[in-house]
Amino acid sequence: MTTTSLQRLADLVNTHAVIRGKVTLSSGREADYYVDMRRVTLHHEAAPLIGHLLLDRLEEAGMGVGEIDAVGGLTLGADPVVCAVQHAAASRGLDLDAFLVRKEAKGHGMKRQVEGPDVAGKRVVVVEDTSTTGGSALTAVAAAREAGATVVGVASVVDRDTGAREAVQRAELPYLWVLSAADLGLEPQ
Repeated sequence: MTTTSLQRLADLVNTHAVIRGKVTLSSGREADYYVDMRRVTLHHEAAPLIGHLLLDRLEEAGMGVGEIDAVGGLTLGADPVVCAVQHAAASRGLDLDAFLVRKEAKGHGMKRQVEGPDVAGKRVVVVEDTSTTGGSALTAVAAAREAGATVVGVASVVDRDTGAREAVQRAELPYLWVLSAADLGLEPQ
């Protein structure tokens, strides 16, 4: 990861995604700010940065394309992150599949909870846009495992420093992030 790219992503997150004011997070916790990562993960400049920076972090941690077959996560927050990492890999001439996890299996069609190429027997990393408690990531981990994948780690673009890291580590999985709350000048809440 280059310092310039990392700083540019931090600037984009602070400019476009950090909303100050009282909010209730998906975990039920109250916070003095909200990090609306869709404003950045779907941004023309930030999305490619996210893909390359996250792919770099995975490679540095021994979870690069040579060690994993796919990245995926819980829809909706993970969707653009998954695509950004997959596209970053493709731009480097690397093969990396992607998958998305529904909150629950469809009641019709194939009745799948994990969408995309079959993950059975594959080594995967679960990704997400921002982490608070780790609940979304661990939901995706459970679904991927149920579908037959071997989950080798969890990675987030922004870790809020509010317990996700510890929750994922309690689940005995490595946890990586690109930016922390401190990197963004935010106080953990």
